[in-house]
Amino acid sequence: MLEQEVLVTFQPSGKTVYVLKGTRLVEAAAGAGITLDVPCGGEGTCGKCRVIVRRGACPATPAELELLSEQELAGGYRLACQSLVCGPTTVEIPESSLLAAHHKILTQSQTATGLSTDPVIHKRYVEMPPPDRTDDRADLARLSDAVGPLEADLELVRKIPGLLRDSNYRGTAVLADGRLIDFEPGNTEAECFAVALDIGTTTLVAMLLDLNGAAELGVASRLNPQTSFGDDVLSRILHAREKPQGLNELHETVIEAVDDMIGELAEQAAVRRERIYEATFSGNTTMQQLLCRIDPRWLGEVPFVAAVGDRVLAPAVRLGIHIHPRGRVYVMPIIGGFVGGDTVSGIIAAQLNEAEGPTLLVDIGTNGEIVLFADGKLLAAATAAGPAFEGAGISHGMRGSTGAVEKVIGPKKEPGLICRNGPVGASHKLNLVPFSGRLRTNVIGNVAPVGLCGSALIDLAAELLRFGVLTPEGRLLSSDELPDNLPDDLRRRVIGQGGSTAFVLVSESETGTGKDIVVTQRDFRQLQLAGGAIRAGIAILLGRVGLRPEELAGVLIGGGFGNFIRRSNAQRIGLLPPEIQRHRIRYLGNTSLAGARLVAISKKARKSAEDLARRTEHIDLSTDPNFQMIFAEAMIFPSDEKSQQRVES
Repeated sequence: MLEQEVLVTFQPSGKTVYVLKGTRLVEAAAGAGITLDVPCGGEGTCGKCRVIVRRGACPATPAELELLSEQELAGGYRLACQSLVCGPTTVEIPESSLLAAHHKILTQSQTATGLSTDPVIHKRYVEMPPPDRTDDRADLARLSDAVGPLEADLELVRKIPGLLRDSNYRGTAVLADGRLIDFEPGNTEAECFAVALDIGTTTLVAMLLDLNGAAELGVASRLNPQTSFGDDVLSRILHAREKPQGLNELHETVIEAVDDMIGELAEQAAVRRERIYEATFSGNTTMQQLLCRIDPRWLGEVPFVAAVGDRVLAPAVRLGIHIHPRGRVYVMPIIGGFVGGDTVSGIIAAQLNEAEGPTLLVDIGTNGEIVLFADGKLLAAATAAGPAFEGAGISHGMRGSTGAVEKVIGPKKEPGLICRNGPVGASHKLNLVPFSGRLRTNVIGNVAPVGLCGSALIDLAAELLRFGVLTPEGRLLSSDELPDNLPDDLRRRVIGQGGSTAFVLVSESETGTGKDIVVTQRDFRQLQLAGGAIRAGIAILLGRVGLRPEELAGVLIGGGFGNFIRRSNAQRIGLLPPEIQRHRIRYLGNTSLAGARLVAISKKARKSAEDLARRTEHIDLSTDPNFQMIFAEAMIFPSDEKSQQRVES
């Protein structure tokens, strides 16, 4: 006997869906085409998927009792990942709980120059004499004599005789490294396209390329829908391992999004999908394995071994990607463990191996990847920075989407005064000269703020360190410990909360939620952990080659998040070495996408990527005997006079 389904209505969209009783609200929402923000992967620990059940609310679960106040529970608030459908239900979804459609996604990059445009995929128009009694060469041999040595799979061999005769032996051979992809009637040399894709943990970016000259025809971007299974790769590894259909769900979710983006680009550029012959992918190790539907469970177990290190080349149709029927997928090689294809992309995009002096490449994110080039050698490591940079695990944290505070600027010093740092006493008070004005914020989308993203958290920490409100040890001073001449605007923002100290970034009267946006002592601890992991990784790599930070010729910042941080503030909190001059720190943009583009348009770049992936030494930081000590030291914010000088953001 079939169990009767019940109606669930979602407001304000009015979307409806019928589900079985006992279905989680987050799953019901997905069935209605609504994707909620679930950074913790549905474990009920982050509290980001809050909804208001207007009709049919179930009793609160233990997780809801812990994360929601009595007033909120009485008002119908529930966690969509925990609350079940008990009967006909009406649910209101606050905008802050949606997986926002308008995130700041980095699509630009500064790529390597000087590489020749010599794509693996190329076309050649030929006119051949048809066979006769004096020339009975086999059809494939005839084509090979016209275009050069080639191979073809059996499916295409079966079609070649008809293709040649239907076109009167005049047409265009489509080739990929000596392998025949198709023979098209007429001259189609001008229609030769590929798509390059960055498959990030949080975002997806695709670029359509004209392989005749490497012109960029369009860029599409969106959030990675896998975030509904968790914000970080470990959550997704766990989902793939513990859910019977977990791997398939993760694979199909990203493939559907990728295929949709390709279709969007093709339509915008008026390009036929069957004229796209290759898709090149760059991402971290976990993302690349999920793309290929390779079980990533062993990446979640010591010693964190990947399934494949070399590049993956496969028919696009086998992955469910709709380009040319015999089009190919190229997936970047990896270096080892969690140092994946996106890091290899960064190396070739930055031409790191050709740098004139010791140079660091840093990709700052949930998994921070660091590459050091020194004395002709490349060393690479990955650090588990955690999701704080993406806003997860932060009280009012969110991704860089509409409504997120993205930038914080402290009060300015009064005209004519010089800012001097005095000695830091036991109370950690600074001898500051007077400052005036208010704390200022920038909000993505120019709307009322609803939270803050990682770049704002870094800015705020840097400003509070400069004003002595936050100590080098990461302690937020209580109101009775604050410096005597602290600006009034900062002083009034320091509050007591739950037996600890917190800082009100935006008051309730100015927010889009009607509640204060508060940064807590725990939030600053999370930032210390994330920044300390990156800083410790840098210190260990430099130590391996006997370099001091000030000896670096440059620091290159890649990745989506890294390009939205202010260099001065990143140095102030120790995320980037404070010892080097700021002009040596350079932003490269989306280096993962840049690498995917380069291997699509250049054989030389493709060979370089594969050679450098094998040549780069993978450093497992966890095996370094000094890691724990270095990490503990790295969690302390720099306190030297140079790093405390007030600088422009």
